[in-house]
Amino acid sequence: MGMSCNQCQESIHGTGCKARGVCGKDERTAKLQDVLVYATEGLALAAEQQTGAVARTVGQLISESLFVTVTNTNFDEDAIVDQIIKTLAMRDELNSKLACKPAHDAAQWNGTAKDDFLAKALLVGIESLSENEDLRSLKSLVLYGIKGLAAYTDHAAVLGYHDDDIYTFYVKGLAALTKELSVDELTALTLETGAIAVKAMALLDKANTTTYGHPEITMVKTGVGNNPGILISGHDLRDMEELLKQTEGTGVDVYTHCEMLPAHYYPAFKKYSHFVGNYGGSWWSQDKEFESFNGPILMTTNCIVPVREAYRNRMFTTGMAGYPGLKHIPARAEGGQKDFSALVALAKTCKPPVELENGQIVGGFAHNQVLALADKVVDAVKSGAIKRFVVMAGCDGRHASRRYYTDVAAALPNDTIILTAGCAKYRYNKLELGDIGGIPRVLDAGQCNDSYSLAVIALKLKEVFGLEDINDLPISFDIAWYEQKAVTVLLALLYLGVKGIRLGPTLPEFLTPNIAAVLVQAFGIKPIESVEADVKAMMAGA
Repeated sequence: MGMSCNQCQESIHGTGCKARGVCGKDERTAKLQDVLVYATEGLALAAEQQTGAVARTVGQLISESLFVTVTNTNFDEDAIVDQIIKTLAMRDELNSKLACKPAHDAAQWNGTAKDDFLAKALLVGIESLSENEDLRSLKSLVLYGIKGLAAYTDHAAVLGYHDDDIYTFYVKGLAALTKELSVDELTALTLETGAIAVKAMALLDKANTTTYGHPEITMVKTGVGNNPGILISGHDLRDMEELLKQTEGTGVDVYTHCEMLPAHYYPAFKKYSHFVGNYGGSWWSQDKEFESFNGPILMTTNCIVPVREAYRNRMFTTGMAGYPGLKHIPARAEGGQKDFSALVALAKTCKPPVELENGQIVGGFAHNQVLALADKVVDAVKSGAIKRFVVMAGCDGRHASRRYYTDVAAALPNDTIILTAGCAKYRYNKLELGDIGGIPRVLDAGQCNDSYSLAVIALKLKEVFGLEDINDLPISFDIAWYEQKAVTVLLALLYLGVKGIRLGPTLPEFLTPNIAAVLVQAFGIKPIESVEADVKAMMAGA
């Protein structure tokens, strides 16, 4: 059957994963995810033929289906099959309105064995790849950008926020991937993906801040208490809210892991005295950290690594996340909330977490908080106290090459400020880098989707200094990527006109030399080099 997956930064040997993914998925799971993408493209083609606006139910289903295929989100074949059937059923429903007879009736697959289903499902795949490798490269860039876009849009939808322009673009973009388009047409579609990415991140920012307040400067504890605890990882803030409500007064503490760290910055969560702190570091170290935590773990979104037996019976998934053999917390009913009582009951039987460290992490520097300090920041720039801002946002990963970002942070002169968002911050957010006139040298805006804050800050500084071009600011971009959400952020930055972005630890392998050359020429994208050379170049504005 075989697999071919090159959507993450760690795919094997620069040729993509062919037998088993570095993420842990096998070829069966990979192929089912491919089928889900193809089925979603089929849904987009059906929606393209409808009159009127794209139905919100269609847009939401596309968000969910593509989110399932984002790296490290869902390894559960049964869940993926269910999502394929759901997607095909909606496609067939749309086709029926046009009096079109679908080639395959989704209903016939209910109850089909997975092996038989896989053989049948391959028949419905819409092959989106072109024989021309440059066209295939551009289509991959668009597809992966839309996958990340879907994740951000799904988070906003969970909080009741929608933008129908995004759903309309899903249909346009996914349908386009099934057609033969020119390099120019696909390049334009790539930039449009970036434009919609800005919309999606703005929508999610509005959803989060309207619901939970604007992030505030916060000192987050990294030690542990004496009570049993529940550890929540992933990105979903509504899951965070409901878990805190359901654990209040139970004697069970709640800790964040990895990308849930920024939950501590939101005012709405500060009232919970049992919201103790952050446990551990980046997603890739979760196997050891989950074992030592001792209590239940709730994985709300992507960033799952292969689960070890030591904590398998304590780990739960919810939302679009899934892993075979783990208990899955079902979706909330309309107007209701998820039921986390099983985690609370289990936590009461567990020992308190084993302490890994005992300190504090400062964060909460999203755009509203930084703009409140704008006068102080501007004065520091004008006085020369701050010579340069370096955006070191994006993803972390397990490869030793990512030590580069730690070393860059340590090597940057003391008159530089690091702006960060995403789990890349775990490479340097615990370093003692000091401050500049009371402004910490690492300003953490939050999760990867909060990269929008960094763009808002840059655009505001451009306005304050009366500059015509964002690239005239004393700001450099040294971005770490891992998966599709980082691709979405990159496309958003390109749409906003940011040039000269350093991208690492390696350039995406789905970019052919020709397409990479186009991005270098048009946007100045460059690979990372040595720490010494890159720090010197960034400080010189290159």
